[in-house]
Amino acid sequence: MAGLGWPPRREERAADSAAAADAADAVTEQEPAAELPAVLPPELRTGDAAPVAPVVVPAAVDRVDIADPVPVMTQPDPEPEPDPDPPHAAPADRLRAALREEEDDGAEDLPISVQAQAAVRALNPSGRHDFPRPTTRRVITVANQKGGVGKTTTTVNLAAALALHGAKVLVIDLDPQGNCSTGLGVEHRSGTPNVYDVLIDEAPIAEVVQPADGVPNLWCVPATIDLAGAEIELVSVVARESRLKNAIEAHCEGPGADLDYVLVDCPPSLGLLTVNAMVATSEVLIPIQCEYYALEGLGQLLKNVELVRQHLNRGLHVSTILLTMYDARTRLADQVAQEVRNHFGETVLSGTIPRSVRVSEAPGYGQSVVTYDPGSRGSLAYIEAAREIAVRGSDSEVRSS
Repeated sequence: MAGLGWPPRREERAADSAAAADAADAVTEQEPAAELPAVLPPELRTGDAAPVAPVVVPAAVDRVDIADPVPVMTQPDPEPEPDPDPPHAAPADRLRAALREEEDDGAEDLPISVQAQAAVRALNPSGRHDFPRPTTRRVITVANQKGGVGKTTTTVNLAAALALHGAKVLVIDLDPQGNCSTGLGVEHRSGTPNVYDVLIDEAPIAEVVQPADGVPNLWCVPATIDLAGAEIELVSVVARESRLKNAIEAHCEGPGADLDYVLVDCPPSLGLLTVNAMVATSEVLIPIQCEYYALEGLGQLLKNVELVRQHLNRGLHVSTILLTMYDARTRLADQVAQEVRNHFGETVLSGTIPRSVRVSEAPGYGQSVVTYDPGSRGSLAYIEAAREIAVRGSDSEVRSS
């Protein structure tokens, strides 16, 4: 049956399996199993095959004698300081000692203390006359036909600085925008008596003038939007260029006889309002922004000043040029400042007005920067400019006499 492909019987398969098992047992009894090689690393072996760590015995060390400790150096006792103010000291010695103590104390002043002292000096609470007062009244026009150069800011802060340091100042706002009135905290809504009434209706200045807010000895003639049409209305008026001059002279002969300064803030144009200001004053103050655009229109302004001087006001002259919005971080500001100083010489004030956030913030509170933040850089710069203008005015009067 096996030759025909049928599977062998179960008995035959069992017999074959038993025979194979007996043969394997016989081989095992004859040949013992060989020992397998140690393939594990020594650190993982256990039992007798584990390695034994060698014992290292340190070598004997010779005895070393320890030296005696070094004695600590003793400092000599400090000599007692002499009594800075002994009872037998001379008055001069006591004075010198007190001055030295003041110098030592001043060297340790904190920045906030220095700024506070500068603010007190700026506000001048004692009201003393720090700046030299002019022997004759000075009437100054602040003009530049380019907008945004700091005309109004300069007018407001110079007027406040001069008034805080003893001078009596009148500010005339000749700009229809009325920003100068805002900076001095003066009411200038439509319908308020203003400079338009002075120019068109020939109203006395005493009827429209208002005291500045928070600054003694400072008054302002406000401007409203009504002033925008004044130039058209003045075209047909006789002696239209002298309307403001006549009003200022009449006021200074009466209620304003004790005024030291009259500052006129002009609009950014060269129209009849600016011509009225130039005819009414003897000095022109030109603020110049430290950028090249500010220099382009300067030539035309100087030509207009010369025309007014030749035909309407022989005493008119450019007395002061003030550099404003000076940014010391840029070379452009230095180049413009140097060019202006080379061309105009001593007419340019020695100080400059730096760019300052405080100067821009102050009008929002109806104040000048001198009263808003008297210790700021902008405030101190305007106070120094006002001082230089006052000193120059007194010096020029001494030379002319």
